[in-house]
Amino acid sequence: MSGPSIVISATFTADALEPNLAFWMRELGFDYRVQLAPYNQVFQILLDPAGALAANHGGVNAVLVRFEDWAHMEGNAAPLDLARLEADVRQFVSSLRTAAQAAAAPLVAVLCPASPAFVAEPAAAGFQLRMEAFVAAGLDGTPAVHLVTPGEIDSLYPVAQPHDPLGDKLGHIPYTPAYFAALGAVLARKIHALRTPPFKVIALDCDDTLWRGICGEDTPQGVFLDPPRKALQEFMLAQQAAGMLLCLCSKNNVEDVLDTFRLHPEMPLRPDHFAAWRINWSSKPANLAALAEELELSLDSFILVDDNPKECREVEASCPEVLSLALPAREDEIPGFLRHVWAFDRLRVTEEDRARPGMYAQEMARQRAGKQAASLEEFLQTLQLEVRIAPMPPKDLARVAQLTQRTNQMNFTTVRRSESDIQALLQAGKAECLTVHVSDRFGTYGLAGAILFRASVDTVVIDTFLLSCRALGRGVEHRMLAALGEIARQRGLGFVEARFVRSQRNRPALLFLESVGLPFQSVRAETLVFRFPADVAARIRYEAARAAPPASPPGPASLPQSSGAARPAIPYARIAAELRTADAILDRVRAESLPARPAPGSGEPPRTDLERQLCRIWSDMLGVRPIGVGDNFFDLGGHSLLAVQLLSRLKDELAIELSLEVVYGADFTIAELAKAIELREIEMAGADQYAAMLAEVESLTDEEVRDLLAKESGEA
Repeated sequence: MSGPSIVISATFTADALEPNLAFWMRELGFDYRVQLAPYNQVFQILLDPAGALAANHGGVNAVLVRFEDWAHMEGNAAPLDLARLEADVRQFVSSLRTAAQAAAAPLVAVLCPASPAFVAEPAAAGFQLRMEAFVAAGLDGTPAVHLVTPGEIDSLYPVAQPHDPLGDKLGHIPYTPAYFAALGAVLARKIHALRTPPFKVIALDCDDTLWRGICGEDTPQGVFLDPPRKALQEFMLAQQAAGMLLCLCSKNNVEDVLDTFRLHPEMPLRPDHFAAWRINWSSKPANLAALAEELELSLDSFILVDDNPKECREVEASCPEVLSLALPAREDEIPGFLRHVWAFDRLRVTEEDRARPGMYAQEMARQRAGKQAASLEEFLQTLQLEVRIAPMPPKDLARVAQLTQRTNQMNFTTVRRSESDIQALLQAGKAECLTVHVSDRFGTYGLAGAILFRASVDTVVIDTFLLSCRALGRGVEHRMLAALGEIARQRGLGFVEARFVRSQRNRPALLFLESVGLPFQSVRAETLVFRFPADVAARIRYEAARAAPPASPPGPASLPQSSGAARPAIPYARIAAELRTADAILDRVRAESLPARPAPGSGEPPRTDLERQLCRIWSDMLGVRPIGVGDNFFDLGGHSLLAVQLLSRLKDELAIELSLEVVYGADFTIAELAKAIELREIEMAGADQYAAMLAEVESLTDEEVRDLLAKESGEA
């Protein structure tokens, strides 16, 4: 396998996912190719140490299962063995855990909905729900596996007819094209969340955004909270609970805005939900820059939500790092638009995420205390700082991975790692991990730092050294390096070695290393190696007078100035506006994945209503116009998957069920298909006539039957 891939393994024929995922990778600008694993070999692929999933370095693995596909049945007459099926589901959870420990890529497990025929079985509907809950509980604590349930798919991309019984029967293709579009979109959203740095701040406009009306003109009492904006406020409140910081950025009078909140207690959002605000008559770009400076976060961490497209265009021109989202002109579209802005997606919410808004409030209190202190030494003495460095428990893996993605200033190498990457290093014995919890008299910083290291012949070699910017400038990094020195001494190793790789954002890490030692080796212009004798490293202590200067001068804490990782240019607003239904996605996928129009065959136009209807269906599915009655389906770009979908569509639109022999038994043209349909209709009509005659005969008495037979034989 060359290059990163999305490897898909499924219990059913999943070929229809390939064009959907390929479409989304183009939309997102991701360089992934889609690879389908062998059909219905989920267990084998999960457990194969040399298989496609294990060999997928730098990509994403996806496993899609429909429980009933494991049902051990001999035809429809055999009873459904739910006990044996449950054993398969339990084995599936165990296999996922095993694969997660060895995989080189994150794993997305998708539980697909059961067919109507399956849940119609006695006890099967309850079994389906119970097994979904069992899988979710069984994967709790397995951070390298990300679960998707049928409920999540339906909540984001509801499809009226997800199931395709004929496709299931003919080719084990159990879902309609629209539902495959929904599956592909949900998978793409998970991949996006795995591979893009998260936003941290939502800046909200007020008038006609948080409420309907203009508080400066309609008066604070005159504005109101309509259903779309109530949904917006509830959405933003949920984002804050997941760790996003909320700010107000509005051209308004402060008193009018505060009075609006005071006079409308029905609003879900209250003033204390906002970490900062800029309410004045300055431009939005200037106010966003001021908010970024106050929070000490970079502009590329910000999302602006505003009802005014002009304001959004001004921000895009002056602050292109900010994601500017203009709300839809139709107010009833606002809730759906927000649900489909992928920038708000979160794979997993950690305890640190939930605590982040409170931590920023604590940081503001620290900033005020720092300004009141006579010196930095005095401020640090009053902090009562506590630092706990210990081996990482499994529950903290998600947060450590998050630190590798988000930490930029105190980051020796800026290597970004996923949960599965870190877990693979630990499982293989190639690294150990220490976590750093910090607190002071104002509150907790949470899990603020992490160290990945390995022991070589005589040296503790630092692989990753991270400290959240909210804990910088207080000597925590010194204690971390000293802890490694103590570990080296305890193990009889002579040195601690740190490699520094220069980036645009990690100059504070270099200043720290230079403040405690000198590089002994320069690998390249951007790479330095620092080597400390173990005894020297263990004695490193923080001295304010000799400490490295902070990266940002305003306060005692140095918070991040930028996200560091390059953010891809993703058209979030266009996706949310145009691609938030399965049907809309399917139309785009078909339009972009169809081959270049081939030359028509006979060019002969349709002659009957049936042929005209078939030409319309083929044109819709193949994107070819016009179609002649002698044109071959496969010459026009058709393939076996489309052929099965075509037969399912004929069943839906014409109430005709044809076998695959029609597709492969002769030249598959409009003319031949029309003949096959007409022949099938004659057969069905004959069957109906025979059934009617049989019913009539069965209603006769024995004497009436004898009289009828006598008349037919001419004896009467």
